[in-house]
Amino acid sequence: MKNTNPIGRFATALAAVFVCNLCGFARGANPFVGAWELTIPGGGAGWLGVADNDSKLSAQLLWGGGSVLPVDQVKLDGNTLVLTRHQRSRRGGGSDQIITATRNGDALSLTTVTKRADGSETAKASFSGKLQPPLPPAPDLSKVKFGEPIQLFNGRDLTGWRLAEPDAFNGWRAQDGLLINDQSTPGKHYGNLRTDREFEDFNITLETKLDKHGNSGVYLRGIYECQVADTYGRKTDPHNMGAIYSRITPTENVEKEPGQWQTLDITLVDRHATVILNGKNIIDNQPITGCTGGALWSDVSRPGPILLQGDHTGITYRNIVLRPVVR
Repeated sequence: MKNTNPIGRFATALAAVFVCNLCGFARGANPFVGAWELTIPGGGAGWLGVADNDSKLSAQLLWGGGSVLPVDQVKLDGNTLVLTRHQRSRRGGGSDQIITATRNGDALSLTTVTKRADGSETAKASFSGKLQPPLPPAPDLSKVKFGEPIQLFNGRDLTGWRLAEPDAFNGWRAQDGLLINDQSTPGKHYGNLRTDREFEDFNITLETKLDKHGNSGVYLRGIYECQVADTYGRKTDPHNMGAIYSRITPTENVEKEPGQWQTLDITLVDRHATVILNGKNIIDNQPITGCTGGALWSDVSRPGPILLQGDHTGITYRNIVLRPVVR
C-alpha cells in the first residue's frame, strides 16, 4: 500500500496516544470518544478514532485506502460531531471535506460533503459506522495453541484462491512452485488475490521476493495489512517492510535488498500482531487499533481471508503456510 499523504508519519506518531485513549472509549462523557468502524460511501472500509485530552477533542481517520491521518478540526455542535479535513491542491487552492456524525446507541449516522473555496458543495453522501469492540489485553503467546499447518498455496495452480474483485485483471499465476503476480500488460487494473477460506486468529509464514520499487502486502483477515515493499535502507517507518501499515512501526529495518528471498512470520491473536522479518522480531505482540487502508471491511470481529495485494506492482510468493489458533 502506498502512502499518498506526507502527513501520514505524523498520524502514526499519535497512535500510541490513541491506543491508551481508545481502550476505555465507551465510558467517557463525550459520546463520540472511542473507535468506530465505518462503511464509507461506495462500500469501502474506513475507521474513526476520537480522543478527548483535557477537554480538547482530536481524531484520526482512515478513508478507504492510504494511511490513518489526523483530522484537522474536531468539534461538537450540540449532539453532532463535526470533522473537517483540509484538502490542498498542488496547483494552489483546495477544498474542505466536512463530515458530520450523530450517535444512536452503538451506531453512527454520518454525512460527508466537500466544500470548495468558492462556497460550492460537491460529493455529498451519507454513510454509517458502528462502535468497535474494545481491544482485548495482550495475549500470552506462550499459552496459545496452534492447529495443524495448512498449505495455502499448492505450488501448481490457484486452487483455493480467487480475485477479491472479480472484474479486475488477473495477473496471478502458479509456476514452478511460485505464486507470481505478473503485471506485464500495461493499462490494466490488476487485482488482489484472496483465499477462499476465512480465518480468525493464526500464525502465517511465507517467503516473498520483490523487484526494486516493488509494493505489495499481506492482509490478515482481509483487514490488517502487513506491508511488503522495497524499503531497503530506509529509516524505520510505519510504511516499511513488515509494518502493520500506518498502524505499527517496526523496531528496526532488517529488510534485504530487492531480488532476494525474504521470510515473514506473522502471528495474529486477539487483535495483537507479532511480525518476524528475516528471523528478527520487529513487532512484538502489539495491538492493532483498527483496520488498515484497502481493507475488505472494517469489522474487526469477523473472520476473513488472507489477501495478497496485487494492484500496485508485480510480486512473487512461495511456501505460504497457516496454522490456525485452537480455542
